[in-house]
Amino acid sequence: MRTAMLRSILVALDDTPGAEAARDLAIRLTRETGAALSAAVVLDRPHTNDAHEAVPPGGGAFKERRDAARAQRAEAEAAAALAACTAAAGDLPFVTLRLSDAPEPALLAASATHDLVVIGRDSTLGQEETERGLAPVIEALLHDGARPLLVVPPGAAAGDGPVVVGYDASIPAQRSLQVFALLGLAQRVPVKVVSAAETAPEAQAMAEEGAAFLRSHGLDADALAVTGSRPADLLLAEAVGLKARLLVMGAFETGALRSFLLGSATLRLLREAPCPIFVMS
Repeated sequence: MRTAMLRSILVALDDTPGAEAARDLAIRLTRETGAALSAAVVLDRPHTNDAHEAVPPGGGAFKERRDAARAQRAEAEAAAALAACTAAAGDLPFVTLRLSDAPEPALLAASATHDLVVIGRDSTLGQEETERGLAPVIEALLHDGARPLLVVPPGAAAGDGPVVVGYDASIPAQRSLQVFALLGLAQRVPVKVVSAAETAPEAQAMAEEGAAFLRSHGLDADALAVTGSRPADLLLAEAVGLKARLLVMGAFETGALRSFLLGSATLRLLREAPCPIFVMS
């Protein structure tokens, strides 16, 4: 009998709606898989106590008071997020991580000892409001990290539709598909492998390739071919129409996860997908 390789989950906590949805999804996955859960709060000491900031004459006392207020606010927000996580988890045990560094390096370091990072699409992690609802830390985690992300939109709930996989047969797409299958995130759930191309035969061949791979891992996977020149738009439409519970990102050849936020197709999917997105670089 095949067993999933998901052993540890890292979820980033704050008070944004996306982070709360990410927390609830991480708790559900932990219960379903038996993985160990780590809940991380980011205190961002470099921001709350900026030693390199220029201080005018006589401004030292003001800076000390301001830094103390920032640190106190960060501690209070972290305590509230952890308390909410404890309440949501109930009897489920989890490890608390209090990360002192800035969000990007803090989560990159913590992710190295976990299989999967779960993060809210709009998570601020103590920083300013995110641009157009997409957390900037997601860029760093995809560009510089080695672990897959589960990016969760605000208000995301457990859907009853299939898992939708976007697959273009590229090497990054194959890698993402393999890790997704090995982590066991679609056990006993139907999967639709969606491939887009200019011609129906080309799209069908790609979709069948991805579906065959997933079936070799014991998953209930079907191929779905769509035609057109805008794969992100087509994939988003299928995810909405099928009421997908999860979208697995295949890296489009024209999308550029490697040079991440230069890819408008990737941006659109991350910002507009109605369901959580499993994505890796």
